Amino acid sequence: MKIFPTTSIKQLDAYTIEHEPIASIDLMERAAGALADAIAERWPDTATPMTVFAGPGNNGGDALAVSRLLAQKGYQLEVYLFNIKESLSPDCEANKQRLADMPGIAFNEITTQFVPPTLTADHVVIDGLFGSGLSKPLSGGFAAVVKYINASPASVVSIDVPSGLMGEDNTYNVQSNIVHAELTLSLQLPKLAFLFAENEPFVGEWDLLDIGLSQDAIEDMDTDYSMTELGDLRYRIRLRGKFAHKGSFGRALLVAGSRGMAGASILAARACLRSGVGTLTVHVPYCNNPIVQAAVPEAMTDIDISETCFAEAVDTDDYQAVGIGPGLGKAGETEAALLEQISLSRVPMVLDADALNLLAEHRSVLNHLPQGCILTPHPKELERLVGKCQNSYERLMRTRELAQSAQVHILLKGAYSAVVAPTGHCYFNTTGNPGMATGGSGDVLTGIVLSLLAQGYDTLDAARLAAYVHGLAGDLAAKTLGQTGLTAGDIIEKLPLAWRILEEG
Repeated sequence: MKIFPTTSIKQLDAYTIEHEPIASIDLMERAAGALADAIAERWPDTATPMTVFAGPGNNGGDALAVSRLLAQKGYQLEVYLFNIKESLSPDCEANKQRLADMPGIAFNEITTQFVPPTLTADHVVIDGLFGSGLSKPLSGGFAAVVKYINASPASVVSIDVPSGLMGEDNTYNVQSNIVHAELTLSLQLPKLAFLFAENEPFVGEWDLLDIGLSQDAIEDMDTDYSMTELGDLRYRIRLRGKFAHKGSFGRALLVAGSRGMAGASILAARACLRSGVGTLTVHVPYCNNPIVQAAVPEAMTDIDISETCFAEAVDTDDYQAVGIGPGLGKAGETEAALLEQISLSRVPMVLDADALNLLAEHRSVLNHLPQGCILTPHPKELERLVGKCQNSYERLMRTRELAQSAQVHILLKGAYSAVVAPTGHCYFNTTGNPGMATGGSGDVLTGIVLSLLAQGYDTLDAARLAAYVHGLAGDLAAKTLGQTGLTAGDIIEKLPLAWRILEEG
């Protein structure tokens, strides 16, 4: 599913209007029908008091049309149209006329002074003040209206985007002047801003409504952003031939663990094996060897010269991929061994955790990583590589810059994990849940990525597949166990079922 900049949304509307063909006012009516049905489904009791705040543009036109359609369903509405400059968009003006003498609607057009209505916890506020075309923070009277809505106990549903929120970059926005929605009903496609953690208080729960924008236009129009769905990945799965053997599915090397951190290597190793690798060797310090051998009997071990940490690089000629970082620690000898390992390796690598933290102290090495590398940082690890970021949008832009400059793929972990390619394209993952925010979850992801790289998957496919199946396994575990008690080990146990779902669609 593509995510377009808000500047492109008008182009999609215009293409649909011209090529369907359909009149602009009729396209608005179609959108309003989808919105009214969604609101009625959420609040089915027609006795629910509803208050509508409509702005002078097409978002306001949507709100007025929704008001009329809800009134036809039997709801009682109080509507406030803010026409301070006495200049409405043509479609907003047309829907204002359609509201004339409509039973069930108390209509108020605000041209000067606004007397706020009483809003209780029983009320539903429909926010149609401003849509995705906003380019600067709200101020003055509109900011006051937003603050009034936010101060009320009413439930708030926003049309397309919460008023005051910009579709992409909100770095210089005024947060107190953005509507806090309980539900945002986005028209056709999501907005990039919906995927950033700091915008959750504004967006709330969000849902997409199909309003019939041209699929041809959506497919033909380029964008750097998309969301990965099951249908995007199923055909990328490599099916196993009848005469396949373990050598057909690659040899992986995992360099992980230090004294007291054997668990990280165990979790990554088990996830790697549960994701189809042919053979796995885990390079461990001497102290962890018996632990790993007992916990992961399917894996082989290669013992480091150090008793307690990674201190000697490994010859990778016999491996198809290397994973390095989980539980590695930051000892001096580990730092030197990591740099040597990178310089010696000629196969794709996945670098995570302490490997990234050590690289942050040697940023020049980022430009000399082997071809086909994937970095899997969480936000703090990413910022150690690119510098402090003000928000998620800046962090994503810095991630794109790093991926392009170092020619690596970056899997930035989070609620919507983003796979960022060297081309600058970003693929947001759609699986996963908050229960996965637990120690060891990232080690599991590293193991999955390593397995796919060793099996010969394309680097971009490996990153996208790993993010998706990791989240899907977490969702399956949460469905059975709930989110609160979820552990990284539970995610691993659900990996076989997740892969089966992905294979079978």
